Amino acid sequence: MKVISRSMLNCLTSISKRSLIFPRQKIQSFSTTVDPSNPIPSRFSQPSHYRKQISLANLLQRYGFPASQLHNFLNKNKFVEKSNLHELDQSLRILTKLKIPQKSLVSLISDCPGVLEFEFLKKWEMDFLGLDFLSAFPLIICNVLELARRFQLDPDRFVRSVKILRSLGFCDDTVSRVLEGFPRIIMMNERETRDRILFLMGLGFSRNEIDRLFCLFPSVLRFGVEDRLKPLLFEFRDLGFNENLVRKEIVREPRILSMELGELSRYLELLKTLKCREPIERKIFTEGAFRAGFDVKLRIDCLCKHGLTRREAFKVLWKEPRLILYGIEDIEKKIEFLVNRMKFNIGCLVDVPNYLGVNFEKQIVPRYNVITYLRANGGLRFEVGLRDLIKPSRLRFYNLYVRPYPECEKMYGRLSGDVELKSPHPVGLWKLFKPQRHSESKEEVKNMKCFMELLV
Repeated sequence: MKVISRSMLNCLTSISKRSLIFPRQKIQSFSTTVDPSNPIPSRFSQPSHYRKQISLANLLQRYGFPASQLHNFLNKNKFVEKSNLHELDQSLRILTKLKIPQKSLVSLISDCPGVLEFEFLKKWEMDFLGLDFLSAFPLIICNVLELARRFQLDPDRFVRSVKILRSLGFCDDTVSRVLEGFPRIIMMNERETRDRILFLMGLGFSRNEIDRLFCLFPSVLRFGVEDRLKPLLFEFRDLGFNENLVRKEIVREPRILSMELGELSRYLELLKTLKCREPIERKIFTEGAFRAGFDVKLRIDCLCKHGLTRREAFKVLWKEPRLILYGIEDIEKKIEFLVNRMKFNIGCLVDVPNYLGVNFEKQIVPRYNVITYLRANGGLRFEVGLRDLIKPSRLRFYNLYVRPYPECEKMYGRLSGDVELKSPHPVGLWKLFKPQRHSESKEEVKNMKCFMELLV
């Protein structure tokens, strides 16, 4: 049996006595009335950081901002959290009043969140609403706002640029296309704009042709006269092309002025070294060497846009000249099918450029469908690369992959037993060339036999 010492007993009794004594505390009411003599501390009067984020998220979502991007957006732009919620709401109302579509609005806020500043938008609102033609071009408003916010531009500068373009004789459609395609014109002075127009008029372009040129290719305004346009036209002249031909081609395709110095000469050298059949060469040069060189530029730019280097693009075009005859849309469709559907690397085109020269609907798609079916059903025990898919002739591919598997014949189409080959001539046309047959009587047959006996 344990014995409690006297000291321990005294300690326990002192603790129990202290626990029974409660200090007098003033009971506070939970009513909404606040005693001015005892104000609530400031840390409880303002919403917490978490509540502020929730309010911001709700506000942005109300105007179409996707919830998946909110967390990253608020973390990257801390100044948005410090902004006044009422002013942010007013800023978003202004952007909506300017008829900016929801998708463009989200993109503008994500790329340049500084446009949400209320004082900034308030200055630009009246100028935008004062130009009626801008309501049909919300992209112009987005581009100008982003540019103005980044470079601290005033609305007066924008209005002055619009007046300058109109004073030079451009219609509202051309003015809108220039502002949409080259918004940096609001950072140019009047003299620079006039110099480019006077230079083109000096080359023989009419006012309507210059209007069309700026409408189709507004980025021409970013090229200087002395350092870019003049040397480029001198190069065309040195290559043997007269001014009338160059002017005609520029009016037809203004993007010719986007060529770098020496670019056309490299394309013409490539065309001289092409090794292709004569009918293909004739088709390439149908509209002249100048146009053929520009067609090469468009194909080279298309291949480079999808990941090839310029050296690789030149190599592909030199090995497959038929590529020059295909439209840009057809080339991009083949590349998209190669990368996204067939899961090949874009670099495969350097080794198998024939892929871009064959027919998409009649050759690429049927062969891919056959190989995919055989691979899924265990009919292939080896890997079929892009070269094995494109290089064989139609008959050889049919004998290798289609003929042993009758179920693949409908996928392949031509050369299959179920598909009838269409005759090149309408049915019954051969009858027009067949001599008319007359009926033969017994008397005519007898006379013919007598005649033949005399000859013998």
